Amino acid sequence: MSDIRRSLLKSNLPPMGPPGVPGMKRGGRGRAGMSGRKDYTPASWKKYWDSSEDVTLEGGDVFRIYKRGSAGPLLLLLHGGGYSALTWSLFAENVSEMVECQLIAIDQRGHGDTQTSDNVDLSAETLASDIGRVVDAVYGSQQPPCVLIGHSMGGAIAVHTAYYGYVAGLAGLVVIDVVEGTAMDALSSMQSFLRGRPQNFNSLQNAIEWSVRSGQTRNTEAARVSMPGQVKNTETGSCGTADVESSANINQNQESGVPLRADVIPEEDGDSGTSQVAEHSSTQTSTEIKLPVKKYTWRINLGETEKFWSGWFQGLSAKFLACSPAKMLLLAGIDRLDTDLTVGQMQGKFQMQVLPQCGHAVQEDTPDRVAEVLATFLVRHRLTTNKADFHQSFPAC
Repeated sequence: MSDIRRSLLKSNLPPMGPPGVPGMKRGGRGRAGMSGRKDYTPASWKKYWDSSEDVTLEGGDVFRIYKRGSAGPLLLLLHGGGYSALTWSLFAENVSEMVECQLIAIDQRGHGDTQTSDNVDLSAETLASDIGRVVDAVYGSQQPPCVLIGHSMGGAIAVHTAYYGYVAGLAGLVVIDVVEGTAMDALSSMQSFLRGRPQNFNSLQNAIEWSVRSGQTRNTEAARVSMPGQVKNTETGSCGTADVESSANINQNQESGVPLRADVIPEEDGDSGTSQVAEHSSTQTSTEIKLPVKKYTWRINLGETEKFWSGWFQGLSAKFLACSPAKMLLLAGIDRLDTDLTVGQMQGKFQMQVLPQCGHAVQEDTPDRVAEVLATFLVRHRLTTNKADFHQSFPAC
């Protein structure tokens, strides 16, 4: 790799930061690795889900959900801040092959393809209430036993949803990679992290490549299906998933007619509104290609939600322990447990599982392993039955 190429890549990667903040690396290359050319072409959700639906609630708010399966307990999947429902795609495929279950993943307020009249109120109370309203609209009195599974911010919202009883028939609660003390400590670095991310991308391929190279996810397949749900087209305002499904402007920038390479990340060129990309081949030296105004930006401006951050996580440990269903805390590393959680674990109030060698987006980095752990949890608590050839893993603790 030339010095020019190395400089370009380094300048666009986000800084290292504390654990528990979305997109920040924990160290190591993970399962996706960093060697060899990868396919960063966006992938459709249709390989992983049976259907997608737009659920209209009273007041006109429309929530996008993705569904898989039609029998067994309902696994209700809540994504983290800045992610979308598609972060669960590979996990959904894996777990449904292990045990009998049905799954729904929801684009929460302000995220993905969900459209609400108020995208500003992302308080824990509002987000938890949304979940209850969506489930009621979809199932009504026919709701099956429900297991809430949430990642990062979604884990906090899952706890609030369970604690305040927004979802009836709750049989289980799983929180993934969020602990109150660690999350509260990380909030002071969140704005710095957000400022360090690229604010625009020339294509969906570039966004996917950044996601993998930065360590936001270490699984290229997961990034290909989930990243389009995290960005929006700056011209249409639509979520990137719409462009994936229409196959419009994915492989080539229509304005310039210049193909966008899948193995480079563009470097922003100051105030000019253009970007520079270094291209290399065995027969030519590096070349700078001027690209037009960038086409994609983040679906949600997380920096503007700062006033809600502490409300997501404050008091989380006590609420988690107070919830009556079977509980699991699944971590990507050995985070610092506060006194309440330490005592609760020693008393057997919840199961804790640590999956090392993966990043914050645990369900994307190792979807098969997360599915195995969750399937074992469901069978252990007699919430479902296992399918052929699935062998339970022994709980870690």
